[in-house]
Amino acid sequence: MKLNRISLLLALSLGASAPLLADTMHDSLQLERWPAKVSPFKPDAALEARIDALLSTMTVAQKVAQVIQPEIRDFTVEDMRRYGFGSYLNGGGAFPGNNARATAADWVALADKLHQAAMDSSEDGIAIPPIWGTDAVHGHGNVFGATLFPHNIGLGAARDPGLIADIARATAKEVRATGIDWVFAPTVAMVEDLRWGRSYEGYARDPQLIRDYGHAFVEGMQGKVGDSSWLQGNHTIATVKHFIGDGGTQDGNDRGDTRIDEQTLIERHAQGYVGAVAAGVQTVMASFNSWNGEKLHGSRYLLTEVLKNRLGFDGLVVGDWLGHAFVPGCDGTSCPAAINAGVDILMAPGDAWKPLYDNTLAQAQSGDIPAARLDDAVRRILRVKIRGGLFDAPSPAKRLLAGEQQQIGSEAHRALARQAVRQSLVLLKNNDQTLPIAANAKVLVIGDGADNIPKQSGGWSMTWQGTEVQNQDFPGATSIFAGLVAGLKAGGGEARLSVDGTVPDGFEPDLVVAVYGEDPYAEGNGDRDNLEYQRGDKRDLAMLRAIKAIKTTKGTGLPLVSVFLSGRPLWMNPEINLSDAFVAAWLPGTEGAGVADVLLATQDGKPGFDFSGRLPFPWPATPFDDGYAKRDSEPLFAQGEGLAYANQRQLAKLDELQNKLNAAPARLPIFDLAIKAPWRLTVNDGQKLHSVSGGIWQQDALSVRSVNWQVQEDARRFSFGAPATLSFRDDFPMDLRRFDPQTAVLSFSMALQSLPEGGALTLSMACEKSCGRAVDIAGHTRADGQWRQFEMPLRCLALGANELAQVLSPMTLTLSQGGTLTLARIAIEAGSNSEAVRLDCDAIAAAQGQ
Repeated sequence: MKLNRISLLLALSLGASAPLLADTMHDSLQLERWPAKVSPFKPDAALEARIDALLSTMTVAQKVAQVIQPEIRDFTVEDMRRYGFGSYLNGGGAFPGNNARATAADWVALADKLHQAAMDSSEDGIAIPPIWGTDAVHGHGNVFGATLFPHNIGLGAARDPGLIADIARATAKEVRATGIDWVFAPTVAMVEDLRWGRSYEGYARDPQLIRDYGHAFVEGMQGKVGDSSWLQGNHTIATVKHFIGDGGTQDGNDRGDTRIDEQTLIERHAQGYVGAVAAGVQTVMASFNSWNGEKLHGSRYLLTEVLKNRLGFDGLVVGDWLGHAFVPGCDGTSCPAAINAGVDILMAPGDAWKPLYDNTLAQAQSGDIPAARLDDAVRRILRVKIRGGLFDAPSPAKRLLAGEQQQIGSEAHRALARQAVRQSLVLLKNNDQTLPIAANAKVLVIGDGADNIPKQSGGWSMTWQGTEVQNQDFPGATSIFAGLVAGLKAGGGEARLSVDGTVPDGFEPDLVVAVYGEDPYAEGNGDRDNLEYQRGDKRDLAMLRAIKAIKTTKGTGLPLVSVFLSGRPLWMNPEINLSDAFVAAWLPGTEGAGVADVLLATQDGKPGFDFSGRLPFPWPATPFDDGYAKRDSEPLFAQGEGLAYANQRQLAKLDELQNKLNAAPARLPIFDLAIKAPWRLTVNDGQKLHSVSGGIWQQDALSVRSVNWQVQEDARRFSFGAPATLSFRDDFPMDLRRFDPQTAVLSFSMALQSLPEGGALTLSMACEKSCGRAVDIAGHTRADGQWRQFEMPLRCLALGANELAQVLSPMTLTLSQGGTLTLARIAIEAGSNSEAVRLDCDAIAAAQGQ
């Protein structure tokens, strides 16, 4: 079906959250393209009868409690006793009693208290055990002393499903030791654009490998369906996520829109779920992203018709962190649309859980959530709990492995993680056979990643972002430098550390190992606008140049080995050129000694371990190669490439000129017929930040509505009976350094209907940290209701590279009480439009006394 011009304009005018009409015309032919009934489970009359018996005794309120999932920081044991939540979670950086160094026994104690409260039937007459979920995405990352395995991108380089199953089994044991029942892993995203901040959560750009890994992880964590140990003993419940298309969003924006046809969705993005469902995975997490404009948390077609009905998945679908709030017409406290679409549990961190419970209960009682749909959600939750043995198990403190501190970071688990590090390393350059390093060599180790366990571990490591932690927060772990020290000492050599790259007095090294790379990040905080390493901040490049300029007493330069830590391949031709050997180490986790295992030779001069890792993604040839739209372009290193020690290829000097022909687009749309992802519209009344969705919104004296300008509903009118601020913003900072603040402009169309005499109309950007200055533009327009096109040079806002690297809102306007204005067509672009009112930076600065 093709859209005619009228249909296209209508679809666009509905807003970023509305799908194109053609993309929602699902029919049986499309559904039949999906694999059928891949779930291994057959109808179980005894199981369903047990569920029927439970359902028959439950009130609507008790059923609603099963579908609400609060976070441990936000509710109490007494809340659990009163409401009887079906599940709860701990987010990244959440610990029992807010104690980051909580022991296994501390975690179990909290699990036991909440279990006992939920099982107290003295008030409501029913006892249903709760289930605790955690993001153990590369080991039990929230637990002090846990084993952290390489992030998924490194495991993809290893190309070993058996290794994945072993890692899942080890993780399940450490999770069980803390009294937790449920793991939010594995991630099976097909990462199409490496600018995406979650790229390291993807295994590879290989649907078959992702399918194999999804199957292997689930079997490792849950056990094999049919075995007596399935979901019992050392095993625990897995979650495959994020359903579906999270790695295919436009421009790599986290939580953005994946605009592809259904066959591509099946062939590339669905295969991990096929593998996981076939292995008997019990839970699936819905994704933040949209597919062709439709939010996944609100997609009945994908969640119910495809996942549950076509694939035969009979477990439960859990929402992501307030993911339901982004469905049109919803917010964090109310979303019947998500439940009706097929989300069985709404994740409700913060203070959202209480009003969400109240609203969901009212919606179930009114019929907005049909009784059959609520029963189906609760049936699925009970089915998973019964299969997991929760109804028959003792309290968490009495279960197998509970409180066993020796499971946390055990010697066997660390040995497995060290093996995984060895298998994940990819050698991309080894000119003149610089590696392996002689066992008795004197080695200078430089760079801020060398003795930095948080940096080598990345995000989801003790905290959500992996930041605000230090080496001492990872007891038992080994940095890359410590591994080199131990390995060289055993062979009669020596390693010295110099983070800034200066050579210690009196020390003449035989060779330099530089360990550097990306600082930790998670989710949208890792989104980038291009793939250049350290754009605008070339500290590491300067360090490498300085060390290569040093001459030894023999008059020669020092051989340089680069060990690069990153969550994705990056364009860094100058750094690779300076390196005699270059190793992609990804994010290896807590066992940095695995790097030394492969870099160092044994005393007989032979490699201790060979390089076996191969690139899970192509390595970009330019900073602007997104790897998806230009998949046919020639990468610098192809997917699957990687050297072994026997390979003596000499890498020629690489081109260090950035290919501007493939530069990122010179225009960033913010509001163009519709609000463009990832931006959303918010209004701040000074007390609370309100998300604005739909055509009409009102909060006390503040109102926003869609109005027609050039086409249907292509503008927004703001009427503020009180002072307030409107913003087009995202939850995560966007890197906008591709725009030159000296020449780029913020372009917008505005009609100012009213502004009290002396009232202010200030424009600014919002950044993660400080962000330039706010500019009063009231004196540069008239309150006559006439449309005008404006261009605000970014330099007027005093924006430099540091500010542009962390933009949360590209446009924020503060309007005085009594002000009314209408906005349309907002973008950052090169300019200049001869018909636009170009704001004079110098005049603005003079007027503001700056």
